[in-house]
Amino acid sequence: MKDYISELEQAQKAREQGKEGQARVCARRAAGIAIKDYLTRKGIQPPSTSALDLLNAIKEEPLLPADLKLVADHLTLRVTEDFKLPIDVDLIAESRQLCEWLVKN
Repeated sequence: MKDYISELEQAQKAREQGKEGQARVCARRAAGIAIKDYLTRKGIQPPSTSALDLLNAIKEEPLLPADLKLVADHLTLRVTEDFKLPIDVDLIAESRQLCEWLVKN
């Protein structure tokens, strides 16, 4: 199984190649991997293997700081019709921030 770090590296490579959509997918997958690991370490059965489901589930985690709940929100945003995010945010950086918190706690 891939770890979240390799997913974040893949996200960065995709961005450098101008593949922002792929970068977003990798950033979400990285977060999903870290969330699944976090829940498993806490003795909680992950609700799904879907990164999107895991991101929605982690928003309910009482110990997760409010700013990281916002990160989880950003990672679940839908793109607009022209395949852009509705807000200006760096999902790779935010995903890294969320993953690092999850790994440390």
